[in-house]
Amino acid sequence: MSKELFDKVSIKCSRLTTRAYSTSFSLGIRCLEKELRDPIYSVYGFVRFADEIVDTFHEYDKATLLQRFREATYQAINDKISLNPILNSFQKTVNEYGIEKELYDQFLKSMEMDLNLISYDQSGINEYILGSAEVVGLMTLRVFCKNDKEMYERLKPSAMKLGSAFQKINFLRDLNADYAQMGRNYFPGIDLSNFNEEAKLAIEKDIATDFAAGCDGVKKLPRCARLGVYVAYLYYTALFEKIKNTPCHTVLKERIRVRNRRKISILAYSFVKHQLNLI
Repeated sequence: MSKELFDKVSIKCSRLTTRAYSTSFSLGIRCLEKELRDPIYSVYGFVRFADEIVDTFHEYDKATLLQRFREATYQAINDKISLNPILNSFQKTVNEYGIEKELYDQFLKSMEMDLNLISYDQSGINEYILGSAEVVGLMTLRVFCKNDKEMYERLKPSAMKLGSAFQKINFLRDLNADYAQMGRNYFPGIDLSNFNEEAKLAIEKDIATDFAAGCDGVKKLPRCARLGVYVAYLYYTALFEKIKNTPCHTVLKERIRVRNRRKISILAYSFVKHQLNLI
């Protein structure tokens, strides 16, 4: 017997976590080449668990739970094993692909910011997005580049911008949960108590700028990763278009979603373009 069986059990937990919490990300991951899927599941499982602590465990001491999670993460990476299956699969990816401590450190710092901050100035939100989205993009990019340092550095700016665009779209999609239910405001200078079409348009212009900067990097990804990321890109494009076509008062009250049949059409369209090498 060896640790191999335990590692298989661990990654199954990461897969289950991803599929339970996000059908959209699961769809994108399944479009990656097989060797990349489990490492990306492990990153998502890690990110999802930390996010759950700060977003949903309201009846518990979230600060203590997050600190324990942080310490367990460091210990798992150092020991190359953890009895927490999510952290065991994450440490395996970190060690195999050389994911820097500064990346998961910055992510955990952003999660910590969510414990106390409910409104951000521009520098604060820049730091929050760096940790909550941009470095997550960089962790996945480390996997996609398979330790090719030159490729990683070349694609790094685009990956960060794409992660930023995805996160800002999430902020708009989740306005009701973040602002109406938890009082959080991730849009500096925007009075969400008086949210109007002008404010919504300003946010959308900022997102469009990030999207444009990140789009080109998708086409330059290695073929093994390109289809999966392209599916995610088109999904967020569809979600963004739907939000843009939805009145501000509805965006504030309802969570905007992309229907399953639209997701299937995105998948089919992406697959054909990928097969014809048109991405």
